[in-house]
Amino acid sequence: MHSVYKQEMMKKNMFNAVAMSFAALSLLFTACSKQESSFQYNVDKFYDLEILRYDVPEFDSLSLQQKQLVYCLSEAALWGRDIFYDQNGRYNLRIRRTCEALYEKITNDQLPITDEEFLLFERYLKRVWFSNGIHHHYSEDKFLPDFSQEWFVAACEEAGVKYDPAILPVMFDPAVMPKRTTQQDGVDLVLNSAGNYYGEGVTQAEAEEWYAAHKDNSAEPLWIGLNSQLVKADNSQFSILNSQLVERVYKVGGLYGEALEHIVYWLREALKYAENDQQKLVIEKMIAFNETGDLKTFNEYCIAWVRDLDSRVDYVNGFTETYSDPLGITGTWESMVNFKDLAATKRTQIISANAQWFEDHSTTDQKYKKEEVKGVSAKVITAAVLAGACYPSTPIGINLPNANWVRKEYGSKSVTIDNIVHAYNEAAKGNGFNEEFMIDDETRALYEKYGSVCGDLHTDLHECVGHGSGKLMPGVTKDALKEHGSTIEEARADLFAMYYLADPKLVELGLMPDNEAYKAGYYQQMMNGLMTQLVRIEPGKDIEEAHMRNRQLIAGWIYDHATNREVEIIDKLEAKGKNSHDVPCEVKHYFKINDYEGLRRLYGELLAEIQRITSEGDYEAAKEMVEKYAVKVNPELHKEILARYKKLNLAPYKGFVNPVYTAVHDAEGNITDVKISFTESFVDQNLRYSRDYSPLPDIN
Repeated sequence: MHSVYKQEMMKKNMFNAVAMSFAALSLLFTACSKQESSFQYNVDKFYDLEILRYDVPEFDSLSLQQKQLVYCLSEAALWGRDIFYDQNGRYNLRIRRTCEALYEKITNDQLPITDEEFLLFERYLKRVWFSNGIHHHYSEDKFLPDFSQEWFVAACEEAGVKYDPAILPVMFDPAVMPKRTTQQDGVDLVLNSAGNYYGEGVTQAEAEEWYAAHKDNSAEPLWIGLNSQLVKADNSQFSILNSQLVERVYKVGGLYGEALEHIVYWLREALKYAENDQQKLVIEKMIAFNETGDLKTFNEYCIAWVRDLDSRVDYVNGFTETYSDPLGITGTWESMVNFKDLAATKRTQIISANAQWFEDHSTTDQKYKKEEVKGVSAKVITAAVLAGACYPSTPIGINLPNANWVRKEYGSKSVTIDNIVHAYNEAAKGNGFNEEFMIDDETRALYEKYGSVCGDLHTDLHECVGHGSGKLMPGVTKDALKEHGSTIEEARADLFAMYYLADPKLVELGLMPDNEAYKAGYYQQMMNGLMTQLVRIEPGKDIEEAHMRNRQLIAGWIYDHATNREVEIIDKLEAKGKNSHDVPCEVKHYFKINDYEGLRRLYGELLAEIQRITSEGDYEAAKEMVEKYAVKVNPELHKEILARYKKLNLAPYKGFVNPVYTAVHDAEGNITDVKISFTESFVDQNLRYSRDYSPLPDIN
């Protein structure tokens, strides 16, 4: 190894050791004085990504039984990591393992290499960890290494690291598997998506025909395809369900069985510490579903989970959201272990207790409203561990289960993840974003005063009552809007939240401090949808991700329909320099709201139309709405926003490292305590996860 590189590694190791020591002292200070400001939120930054740390307040106040339960559920969560990698692409595990082996050889001083090459390689590996594969976690475009294929091959050979030559074009050729999940109009969505939800050669037409033939139209339908990969019959050893395609079911003994065996083991351990009989039933149903793959058991699990309202500790573990499947059918594996924030939950309980009022007073047509809103339970939670599709980038709110018939008959659970939101807010303090993009001091002052409360309430309303509102007309199914279903559904929940954010009812309920506060939320949502979220898009690219499409759809539709200039984008000339009257000026664009009440009326009008599209399963209207407002980007405005954002040196995407839980055992092997620590780095955490929680073979 080159001497310069040795010196840099020594400095790096020394810095890490010092940083860990300071982090330990910081945590000790927190425990003694409860000074929240001492918690270290920032961990790492590379490319357009930043790694943060989240605190887990009140963990030490949990009972021993609850800590034991959190520990076992956390182990069950971490064992699913490989599943999500493989779902994101059939070569991801091979690429990750090869890169990790090479990285560890290099850092163990076993390979001569130049500093620059290693740093580029290290950044690439971090990116793979962040995205759980080789496609950007948000844009879903494949990212290419900054080092050459020749260097990679030579480094592997010199280090004695075996690699499959098949991974080379997947890593280095931009034309091979360029998109994880494509929603591009006019192409075969299955063949042109790199995600591993369908076997090689399966076409969109074949898959849609198969799903249509196997659709369950009963009152309590099975979610056919939720936990399986659809492949060509002649490429599978599994039982043939028709003459062309077969299902490879995710279950113990089936696809992903090696990981699911470990998950089942830790769920059985968790049973020992269940807080009550209902929670025990929930865990038992998930165990049975993982063992059998039976979708009827999954329905029973969903019902049991919705009915578990008394437990403080809760979890999600399994095949859940369908955004990554280009046809919106198969669930990606995710997990989140959490416990209830007792004080903050009072806010969401007020919303859920008034769910029928929100339903009755929305702007949607009466025939699309639920006559009786059932079982909307809501809470604010503290995340304890993130895994799968929730790691390292995680949602800030969840509403489950996704089956509409379960929502209608049994209700749903909505959660806001308070400690994640808090970590985002703390890490963003003083970063200059508001000063750069908000139009004036008055608007910034409004946002600084009310932005947090609006953000919390928006998430609560979106998850608690937005997703749970409305109903489908007879014969309409959840997948009627096909590839546009996720965008329309997120828009529906967002619009519900935005419309009610300005309602005096929130002040009456004590959720909003006054009738002016909502303006901060309105400004932020419209500015983000029209302008600032563009920092997440590469020049020349369309918007692909469903949540981003939702936000631009809403803002773009409103801007287009603001005939009375309720909202507008204005330009301002600003000097590039200081202390001179002769400096050149540049044009900057800002979002402006002229009529907040008029803006609310527009939110209401669009909500009514989006609910109609959803309730009637109007695919053509959904397609037209998405293609007109949600996909295309103004190239000149985009260029300007990127340039202004770059000057701030901010990362548009953020993710988290998990805390580390350590079980203390007695002589008989019983857990007598669970300790929590926050000193692990992003690199060390992912290398440890790959060593300790990687049971899957390289699956084709």
